[in-house]
Amino acid sequence: MEEKKQKRRYGPSTVATLRVARLGEMGAFLDAGTGNTSDDILLHKLQQTAPVKVGDEVTVFLYRDPKRRLTASMRVPKMKEGQIARLPVINVSRDGAFVDVGAERGIFMPYAGMRGRPQVGEKVWCKLYTDKSGRLAVTMEVEDEMRRASQSALGKVKKGDLVTGAIYNYTDAGAFLFSQERYIVFIDNKEMETRPRVGEVVTARVTYVRQDGRLNASLREAKEKALVTDADAILALLASRKGRMPYSDKSSPEVIKDKFHISKAAFKRALGHLLKAGRIVEQDGWTWLREDWEKEHAQP
Repeated sequence: MEEKKQKRRYGPSTVATLRVARLGEMGAFLDAGTGNTSDDILLHKLQQTAPVKVGDEVTVFLYRDPKRRLTASMRVPKMKEGQIARLPVINVSRDGAFVDVGAERGIFMPYAGMRGRPQVGEKVWCKLYTDKSGRLAVTMEVEDEMRRASQSALGKVKKGDLVTGAIYNYTDAGAFLFSQERYIVFIDNKEMETRPRVGEVVTARVTYVRQDGRLNASLREAKEKALVTDADAILALLASRKGRMPYSDKSSPEVIKDKFHISKAAFKRALGHLLKAGRIVEQDGWTWLREDWEKEHAQP
C-alpha cells in the first residue's frame, strides 16, 4: 500500500515539479515516479529555458507530442490557478477552444465555459482552473473574479465620461464590460445599436454612476450629437433620391429601423430638427428637400 501511495501518474495539461533522472542526446529525462525508467518523461533541449543537470528539480508543463507521448516543457503558464487574464484564442475545435496562457501548448476551454462563441485571434477574459480530471482548463465564467478585482467608480467618474474596456458577459438585460480602470460597467440592450462580441473592446459613454461603485453606460451617441448625425443621414438619402423619399413621421418603426438603422423616436427628432431649420417639407407621407419641393410645386 505504501509503495502505491508513492507512485503517481502524470497526465497532460498539468504542471508538475520533477527530478532530472538522466541526460541524453535529445535532452533530459524526468523521473515519472513509477519506478520504471521507460516511463521517464522527455524534457527536450528545445523545451528547456535554462540548462538542467541530473538531480535538479524542475517545474514543467506536461503535454502530449504528435506521437501522443507525454512530454515536458519548462514553458509553464504565466498565470496561476484562480487568476483571470485577457487571453488570445489560438484554436477552435468541435468541443471548445484553446487559449494561450504562455505555456508550451494552448489550454482547453470547454463550450460549457464559454460566453458567446470566441473565434481565433480574439482575446477574451478567462480564469485558469483544474478540471475534474486534474487537467488545467480555462473558463470565461469570471463574474466573481471580476467583482473582486474591480474598483469603485464613486468620486472618480461622472455622467458623460467615456470608459474603454472589453465585454466579458451578456445577460438577458444587456452586456457587462470591464474597463481599463477596473470598473464594472453595465450596458443595457437599448443602449446598443449592435451587440459587440464577447471579448471586443469598446468605448462607452457613462450615463449613471451607481451607489455600489459600478457604472451604467451607453454605446449610442449623446442625443444632441445623434440628432445631427441622424439628420445628416436623412439629408444624404434625400439627395440620392432626387430630393424626395416615401418616409415620414407616419412610417412604421420597422421601416425606419430597416432604412435608417435608428429608432422611430430618433427619426422623428431628426425630422423635427430639419423641419424647424426649414430644410425639408412633409406632404402626403413623403419627405422632400425644401428646394426640390418648391420647384415641383412652383406656380407656372
